[in-house]
Amino acid sequence: MTAPDDTPRPNNSLDRALRATTARATGGLSPHATTMAFADWMMHLARAPGRQGELLQDALRSGAKLWSHAARSALGEAADPPFAPKAQDHRFHHPGWAFYPWSIWQQGFLATADWWDKAVSDLPGMRPQNGDRVGFMIRQSLDAFSPSNYPATSPEILDHSRRQAGANFVKGARTLLSDSLSLADEDPPATPAGHVVGTDIACTPGEIVFRNDLFELIQYAPQTEDVHAEPVLIVPAWIMKYYILDLSPHNSLINWLVGQGHTVFAMSWVNPTAQHADLGLDDYRTDGVMAALGQVTAIQPDRKIHACGYCLGGTILSIAAATMARDGDDRLASMTLLAAQTDFTEAGELLLFLDESQIAFLEDMMWDQGYLDARQMVGAFQALRSEDLVWSRAVRRYLLGIEDMATDMGAWNADATRMPARMHSEYLRGLFLENRLTSGRFAVDGQVIALKDLRCPIFVVGTETDHIAPWRSVYKTKLFTETDLRFTLVKGGHNGGIVSEPGHPRRHYRTGHRAPGAPYMDPDSWLAQHENKDGSWWPEWGAWLAAHSTGRAAPPQMGASLDPAPGRYVFAR
Repeated sequence: MTAPDDTPRPNNSLDRALRATTARATGGLSPHATTMAFADWMMHLARAPGRQGELLQDALRSGAKLWSHAARSALGEAADPPFAPKAQDHRFHHPGWAFYPWSIWQQGFLATADWWDKAVSDLPGMRPQNGDRVGFMIRQSLDAFSPSNYPATSPEILDHSRRQAGANFVKGARTLLSDSLSLADEDPPATPAGHVVGTDIACTPGEIVFRNDLFELIQYAPQTEDVHAEPVLIVPAWIMKYYILDLSPHNSLINWLVGQGHTVFAMSWVNPTAQHADLGLDDYRTDGVMAALGQVTAIQPDRKIHACGYCLGGTILSIAAATMARDGDDRLASMTLLAAQTDFTEAGELLLFLDESQIAFLEDMMWDQGYLDARQMVGAFQALRSEDLVWSRAVRRYLLGIEDMATDMGAWNADATRMPARMHSEYLRGLFLENRLTSGRFAVDGQVIALKDLRCPIFVVGTETDHIAPWRSVYKTKLFTETDLRFTLVKGGHNGGIVSEPGHPRRHYRTGHRAPGAPYMDPDSWLAQHENKDGSWWPEWGAWLAAHSTGRAAPPQMGASLDPAPGRYVFAR
């Protein structure tokens, strides 16, 4: 693993400081990586006259379709549009887009996007990652010029403005000014009414029973006369705050678990500052996961533990569990992974941001700051869905004058955290870039660990439209383990699919069991062989936990309280 350039050369600090300044100006994107991607694409396209001819023919065919559609639309004839938005693109749902002249602008935009998708794909000799990166940058540019973004070319904005007599522009201008001032002052977003942490959300009753410099451990108060004997320890991601799993009482996974008779513990990670810059990935294992397991064992001795990890928390839990298996530590009754990756070769669009140049660029920025700033991280996630999270949101707020609806998940999403410099560098290099965990090269305490050593049963959840941890990547846990495993695929994205409480409308899931020693089944075959079930996946998981428990018992004593839940760390900005 290549380490950051900390060699004490005379001008090294100067060079890193200059690169860090550039990184802040570009939002953390490496100009070198972007330039090399475009150069790779252009050079391979330049020496492929046959492909150039194909693209020219495609442009001519698309142009002919557009002219035909435009002519028929102008004459008032019904004409089926030759180009359709992608399933996840909601910018053109207004009925006005079906009529002239707006249909022409929409179809021209979609035709251009379709041509560029073809122009940057399947070019022999070009690195696929470079083609994907060029395509991503082109999409960012196209999204900025979408006709849905401008009053003169959007029937939705014009129709709304007519009904509002232009008042939407006045309201939108005020919102834009307020947002700009908050951004300039780096003020955190105001907490929406009815979504106050500790009162309305993150409000399941409990106590802080342990605290160190890295996390607080919450033990939730029992809600039933007896409980399942084995406690549940939840290891959330430290990329965001833990209470995505404890939102409002009706959709809190933690509150639901406690109500089902489980003794639940949850980790609440510290929001790192520059003083945490030297915390490494193994610190999150030892002072995080292993310390939490130790405290749960102290409160409930002689009980095995159901460990559950979400997103990055699932990745570090997998590392800790594999280390425990190697060392003969059998305290885990089971392990649950929620939208968590252990193999990163198919890690989705996040790989667009990751190569040696890009990571070195981020390392210089983190070296200067001591951490990856929350806004820099959130910006990368928003860019993956810019048509929805950036431009459509801007149109609603600043042109339609429609405020974002306050939701518990929206309040949580705005409550972002930072990432320690060393830990984030090790995570990006060792897992994303080099994929050490499943390639047999991830060492803990000088010895390599392997997921195939795991013997406890595993429950894995993937979400259908996850752009952070694509479900086929999550599914690959089956490829690198041999123990009893249940894989469940649920409707929704990285967060919405997990927060899918019983009674949530229009929810479904698929689930299947892999017995120990069974042959591997590829994800597409698995998908074809498992039918959808209506409803929430939570009861399926609850029944699985109960089946891997040893019965009911009296609730355990609460640990010594340091503070009431949700504690102190969750409030750190």
